[in-house]
Amino acid sequence: MKKVAPDISAHPCFNAEASGCRGRVHLPVAPKCNIQCRYCNRKYDCVNESRPGVSSAVLSPRQAVHYLETVRRKVPSLAVAGVAGPGDPFANVEETLETMSLVRHRFPDMLLCVASNGLELAPHVPALADLGCTHVSVTVNAVDPTVGEKLTAWVRKGKRVHRGRRAAEVLLQSQREAVQELKGHGIMVKINCILVPGINDHHVAEVAREMGTLGADLFNCMPLVPNRDTPFAHLEEPDEETVRRIRREAASFMVQMNHCTRCRADAVGLLGEDRSAEFRSELLRASFSATPPRDGLRPYVAVASHEGILVNRHLGEADRLQIWAPAEGGYRLVEERPTPPRGTGDERWRTLASRLRDCRALLANAAGENPCRVLEQEGLAVVVMEGLIADGLEAVYQGRSVRPLAKRRPGAACSGPREGRTCGGDGLGCG
Repeated sequence: MKKVAPDISAHPCFNAEASGCRGRVHLPVAPKCNIQCRYCNRKYDCVNESRPGVSSAVLSPRQAVHYLETVRRKVPSLAVAGVAGPGDPFANVEETLETMSLVRHRFPDMLLCVASNGLELAPHVPALADLGCTHVSVTVNAVDPTVGEKLTAWVRKGKRVHRGRRAAEVLLQSQREAVQELKGHGIMVKINCILVPGINDHHVAEVAREMGTLGADLFNCMPLVPNRDTPFAHLEEPDEETVRRIRREAASFMVQMNHCTRCRADAVGLLGEDRSAEFRSELLRASFSATPPRDGLRPYVAVASHEGILVNRHLGEADRLQIWAPAEGGYRLVEERPTPPRGTGDERWRTLASRLRDCRALLANAAGENPCRVLEQEGLAVVVMEGLIADGLEAVYQGRSVRPLAKRRPGAACSGPREGRTCGGDGLGCG
């Protein structure tokens, strides 16, 4: 069957005419961020609040596609699937690209988009192009480091953290490279610029001028939403007349977006009729679920347990895992399998994934971020829970939410001695 290419004019953010009839869904798979903007605080989530950086849950790539399947059945107008946080997609590049790959395979007719600060974007533009990503938004708040350092506390590029003016210089150079690379690959680019009174309100038109020179397609001047516990919490949101005036100034250099609704990182539906509150329960259910494989070739579930009754072992400390399967009237223990030796980092979890290729999920009392990431990339859902093994098995095999059993989210820091050893507590390795 011949593939139908997605209609790039259907993106509601890039085409005002499509905004009333074409919907979008943001898949929140990117929790980490690589910069600290002085106006941003992602701590607080009100389901009735519409602003970037806010999400009621974080999903793994496979959970995101499972969630998208549910949403699309109920919102047939969806034309776009995007990754917009709640952190930055390219501070979570593996999760972002895997999610986009899975969506492209499952829904070849959907547009793919990303919203980023641009710091780590440029090296991954070829991969975006290969996946058929057609639209990217880059937040550029200043093209003068003197202004930029007032807006950004620090940036982390690679393993190095920059502060002050140097942070602004590194960010701006990265953003310039990203926009040029995107346009070199034929990807449409929207520039988001946060209008902060007294900081960059005199400078927005200059941002539009330079980004237009680099080839960006659309400019979106977004008024500041003051957030508590930030350096700009005391500022007032710019009034409509101020926003209109600055947009007129910027319009001399770039086409303006005037219909932005400042979407959440888990936004769903039409721009003017966001339904994220309606789908919050579905999002939470997806974030605590282990989605079974489609091929039916993974009949077992691995369990980290001391005695075979409770899920009560830390994955990083388990030297053996129990393998369980359905049986008449319940579940049966099939065997025990050794885990790879500690001290080999991610290679330990890749080896474990290979040993568990016939398992659809792994139940553990705690697990670090890296093990969860590596194992889920190999198609093995990691469920962090406490309680009876039978309850966890029932949730997995019946496709029910494991939220009532959840102890902590994957990636939560853990510490304390277990069996004479101590977990480092950074929540990242346990390898």
